Amino acid sequence: MIYPDINPIALDLGFAQIYWYGLMYLAAFLAAYFLANSRAKNSNNDWNPQQIEDLIFYGAIGVIVGGRLGYMLFYNFPVFIADPLSIFAIQGGGMSFHGGFLGVLLAMALFNRKYHKSFFTTMDFVAPLAPLGLGFGRIGNFINGELWGKITTTPFGMFIQEQGVSRFPSQLYEALLEGFVLFAILWVYSRKPRPLMSISALFLIFYGFFRFIIEFVRVPDVQLGYLAFDWLTMGQILSLPMIILGVYLWFKSKNK
Repeated sequence: MIYPDINPIALDLGFAQIYWYGLMYLAAFLAAYFLANSRAKNSNNDWNPQQIEDLIFYGAIGVIVGGRLGYMLFYNFPVFIADPLSIFAIQGGGMSFHGGFLGVLLAMALFNRKYHKSFFTTMDFVAPLAPLGLGFGRIGNFINGELWGKITTTPFGMFIQEQGVSRFPSQLYEALLEGFVLFAILWVYSRKPRPLMSISALFLIFYGFFRFIIEFVRVPDVQLGYLAFDWLTMGQILSLPMIILGVYLWFKSKNK
């Protein structure tokens, strides 16, 4: 396979440029909105249109602010300390899923405070809405030609003409597993009434597991490299607590 080398600019208006990566975020939020309305129809009137709109708005703010702040703290901390204003230099890229995840948790806590909902009632509702957005985001990474996997000579590689080597298209692996496969698991599971926390638990377990295994073929961030054993990455370290917490919540939900 040969990397198609897609222009990251989807549309050049002259006075402004629209990037594919930005369109992927838009697709993510739109998908979450329509999926939330679909889930609301089966919620016994627990969710109304105003709550859905606020849910997506709070979630979008959490993703963007948390994702950027998380990247600077987890992956680029020395630069952030030297120049705190670099957090606004978004033209150079840099978003963290785990930071976005923490941002969404905080945003949902504020949402719950406004509408007097319990934390896991909201998180169980939100969990199936997220994976498609994650998949779209990884497709944006692929279009941008970033977050590549390791060099490989296997048939699973993709030849990058600019680099003159074949690499694992780890962005597509993540789009498939963390995006579309995880969405299918959560969407099918959540179609029936489930114990409180169980849907959130599945999200944590499967996302953490998928991310952990894909990190073995993904090149770590150059400024960090491997943190231990010549294979342990920051992504794996941040994913392990998700798996552990997910397993704990799963058994707690079943004991209820």
